[in-house]
Amino acid sequence: MLLPAICLISIPGNCMSSLKLEIEQQRAFSSAEEEALLNVLRTSDCLQRVFQRSTRKFGVTSTQYNVLRILRGAQPRGLTCAAIGSRMITSEPDITRLLTRLKTLKLIRQHRDRSDRRVVWTQISEAGLDLLKSMDPVVEQLPKEMLGHLGESDVAELIRLLELARQKSKIMLDADGGVD
Repeated sequence: MLLPAICLISIPGNCMSSLKLEIEQQRAFSSAEEEALLNVLRTSDCLQRVFQRSTRKFGVTSTQYNVLRILRGAQPRGLTCAAIGSRMITSEPDITRLLTRLKTLKLIRQHRDRSDRRVVWTQISEAGLDLLKSMDPVVEQLPKEMLGHLGESDVAELIRLLELARQKSKIMLDADGGVD
């Protein structure tokens, strides 16, 4: 039996990893951890691009969708800019500009706090809720399309491993004072 030219799992000395072939890297990775990290980053980018393509069909970016999803969950009170930022899936350095774009699209509304005028509360608008309602079937199906082929136990193991990696990353960020 002939071995395939590409292995899904790198076996030292046996065949080249699919990531090395994808990025056309000639040199060996410095460690299995480097190869794993680069695989996570590359896979994250691929999954993000698929998700971005699906949200763009509705006229919003995946980051804007994330804000709307967060605000839907925070109804009816809404959230402050800082609270939205802390709940984002991906770090967004300029939440204020992002919210301004959503306000221009009439997907959110904002008002100043009565007791502290420095605080601005953001709520999802009816138009924002309508948009999410139309997006829900597509967005709910997308993870199944992207990861359903893995099977239930593989997905559970993937979640476990990613949470362990993220936990360590948070410890490292906290040790640096949380500064990016």
